[in-house]
Formats: sequence, C-alpha cells, structure tokens
Amino acid sequence: MPDQLDITAVLTTLRDDTDNDKISLGDIVSSLEGRGFGPLLMAPALIAFLPSGAIPGIPSLCGILIALIAIQKVFGKSHPWIPSRLRKADFDRERFSDGVDNITPITKRIDRLFKPRITFLFGPVISRLIAALCVIFGLLMIPLELIPMAAAIPALATIFAAIGLSTRDGVMLILALILFSVAGYWAGTEFGFI
Repeated sequence: MPDQLDITAVLTTLRDDTDNDKISLGDIVSSLEGRGFGPLLMAPALIAFLPSGAIPGIPSLCGILIALIAIQKVFGKSHPWIPSRLRKADFDRERFSDGVDNITPITKRIDRLFKPRITFLFGPVISRLIAALCVIFGLLMIPLELIPMAAAIPALATIFAAIGLSTRDGVMLILALILFSVAGYWAGTEFGFI
C-alpha cells in the first residue's frame, strides 16, 4: 500500500507541529516518521527548494538527510535511522512558515494531480534505483550549495521522486528522472566533468 502523501499536508504538518523559533531535522523526522519514506524524503527536499534553501548550510543539511533516508530505502529498511547530531541541526521557523504560506495555494492545486498511473514502473528494482538517485543527488546538493539556489534542481527532482514512490504515480517518476538527468548534466558541466 503506498504512503499517503501530498505536498500541502507535509508542509502544513512541518509548520504546525513545531512551535519553537527553530525547526530541527529531528522535528521533521518525528512529525513525519509514521507516514513512511515518501514524506521523509520530500520534507528536506521541500525545505531546500523553498526560500529557506537560501539560508547557508540548509541545502547541505537537507542533502545529507535525503541521502541518509534514501540509502536506507535502497537497503529495504522499514524505518529510517538518523544520527542524533544531525537531528539537532535546525533552521529559522518563521522564514520557512512564510514560504509555506506563499506556496500553499499552488500546492493545493498540484496535489489534485497525483494518482496511480503507469504503475508497471513500480517494483523493488525501480524503487531502489530511484532511492539510489536520491542518495547521489542528495549528496550533490552539498557542493551545489556554493552556487546560489543550484541545489533547487536536485531538490525538485527528489520531491517528484517522493511523490511518485508514495502515490505510485509513474508520471512523477518520469519527471523525477528527467530532472535528475538535467541536474546531473548541469552539475557535470558546472564542475568541469562534462
């Protein structure tokens, strides 16, 4: 059974389930742990994609969290483990909350589009391949942080991947693969590998 997931619910859960000036990565994991890997992958990707991703250090922290969660999905773990040191890392709640308020009207419209389709793409091999790509591109967000807002491309790809895996929406998986390819090509040319 796929995890229930929509972008608006994940964003509002993160905003409303925290009441301090800061939101820690531990808060994110605690809020979303019962919903499965999809929301746990999507939450840090959304944080890196929204204006909160412009805060120095946030894309790297989010990328590490994405990689840690996704590598456990690759190896078939049912519940993710996050090191306590990483759980304590935090960022400004008010800036994140403002971003949520601005984007919620858009996410509500987008959420209506998700549905199971092209389901032959889903199986253990494809799911683990997508999770492996999330690991690679989560780690790629660390050097991409040096270029303003560059981590947003792999973050968006991870958002689509999480939605696809959680809702069995093959269109989202295809979009994620396209964005992973774009991010890989762009990063390769930017860092001189291509």
